[in-house]
Amino acid sequence: MKLCIAEKPSVARDLAEILGANNRRDGYLEGNGYCVTWVFGHLCSLKDPEDYNPNWKYWKLEDLPIIPAQFGIKLREDDGAKRQFKVIETLMTQADEVINCGDAGQEGELIQRWVLLKAKCKVPVKRLWISSLTEEAIKDGFNKLRDSKEFDNLFAAGNSRAVGDWVLGINGTRLYTRKFGRDKMTLSVGRVQTPTLAMIVQRQKEINAFKTDEYWELKTIYRETEFNCQIDRLKTKDKADKGLAYLVDKPFEVTSFEQKDGKEGNPRLYDLTSLQVDGNRYYAYSAEETLTKIQSLYEKKLVTYPRVDTTYLSEDLHPKIPNILNGLRDYKRFTDALQGKPIPKSKQIFDDKKITDHHAIIPTGVAPSGITPDEQRIYDLICRRFIAVFYPECKISNTTVLGKVDALEFKATGKQILDKGWRVIYDDLKAENKEAGSKKKEGESEDKILPIFEKGESGPHKPLIHKGKTSPPKYYTEATLLRAMESAGKLVENEEMREIMKENGIGRPSTRANIIETLFKRKYIEKKKKNLVATDTGMNLIDTIKNELLKSPELTGQWEHKLRQIEKGTYNAQTFKEELFVMVRELTDEVIFGR
Repeated sequence: MKLCIAEKPSVARDLAEILGANNRRDGYLEGNGYCVTWVFGHLCSLKDPEDYNPNWKYWKLEDLPIIPAQFGIKLREDDGAKRQFKVIETLMTQADEVINCGDAGQEGELIQRWVLLKAKCKVPVKRLWISSLTEEAIKDGFNKLRDSKEFDNLFAAGNSRAVGDWVLGINGTRLYTRKFGRDKMTLSVGRVQTPTLAMIVQRQKEINAFKTDEYWELKTIYRETEFNCQIDRLKTKDKADKGLAYLVDKPFEVTSFEQKDGKEGNPRLYDLTSLQVDGNRYYAYSAEETLTKIQSLYEKKLVTYPRVDTTYLSEDLHPKIPNILNGLRDYKRFTDALQGKPIPKSKQIFDDKKITDHHAIIPTGVAPSGITPDEQRIYDLICRRFIAVFYPECKISNTTVLGKVDALEFKATGKQILDKGWRVIYDDLKAENKEAGSKKKEGESEDKILPIFEKGESGPHKPLIHKGKTSPPKYYTEATLLRAMESAGKLVENEEMREIMKENGIGRPSTRANIIETLFKRKYIEKKKKNLVATDTGMNLIDTIKNELLKSPELTGQWEHKLRQIEKGTYNAQTFKEELFVMVRELTDEVIFGR
């Protein structure tokens, strides 16, 4: 008998139907030589401190740092988990082969491997590795089962991550709570949580310390076009008035007129973070809400595996693209333009070297049914992005006009869209969001079409003074915070640069939403409209933590890089743990003894 262990009951039912295991039993399905059972979330976890030493149940500074000689796992403490584990354990003793059908990612591998370890699995293990839950993908996956050993490094990375989070979370939280906590308040410290909170607190401090200054700018209107004077902002009205007086009664002369045709490249396909960013920008969904919606779409076979960190497709998908496009019946108004034309095999889209566990998020081509309005919005973003990458580039014309009034130089710029190309995909989405009162989104532009000027032309103009105020730094939104976490605290707009920096990001795409939610639950941050605001509790915690190591996004990003290297087999998991243990010991000595 072959035992298949799925990630949850709904997926187990899908697998069983395709395998012909149609006989329902208590906790599994069987038939055609297969038994299909399931886990639900983490059936197993790392042991708690008191499981190693009863005295470690109590939070005492003298016991820190707590580092077990050997980390162990234990079964979750609830009757449902124990009952389901017993089913798996019993079936495993009867199986000739186990097929790990868990979520095809690092977390899914960890969940399944801990169960296999706890159940003392002694039979050969194969791995089902699929990127969607369509019937075709499942059948293809079972025809190409892989040896479990191929994923040992993936498990090693996931296990190292769990151990690292345990060691720093347990010791850091107990250390700061016992040393600095008042009124029984817990000061929670985490490997990813703390530097993320530190970024929000730092931004909050910059905003709180900001002092608004007034400034004045010289402008002029020539041929119904506004030109900006190319001098620094003036700090007093008196200087602005003198500048205005200087401009009056002097002619405006055009010194340069330049038009350059250019292109706006197509957007990249979605990874989870960029989808969460757009979910927040377009519809104010939290990262967690977007993740929940796309997970549901995945389980309904409408999109591919969502917890991904790449914006590329594997090269073997290239011949399948026309069929997927044909399946998007609700988008026929867009896909008709691609019919009969070859799909270019661009390295901007198809590149095996840029694929990690899975390819970018795309629709499967299965017709949607039974989805909620919120799920429909996320599905719509994915479909539009998928279609847009295969459309022509957007052609534009950039215009720059230079002029002068006596010795003062002026400048005006404008942009004209000559051919919308991929931008047409977003025209009606733009209209919908305008009705909703949202700001400029993808596919929109503030175009300023300038008239034709001749170099050397001259004439009267209308000088004016613009009074403005300096603006404080912007609060993080979930969208901008996700981008900053992705690139280790740096807000990077360029898509290619973001791809390069992903290996040093804070957390993984699948965990960032949970980190943000944890900060909310612990009341370290709160949301005001779309802005993320640090609470007094959050600010006090970061001020209490003097160790810059714990607060550094870049250092945490380096740890993430090492975890990715473990996954690739180029870094040793034991070395990572030993470095972490040394860091925690040094941190403990520093806080307790001031060393």
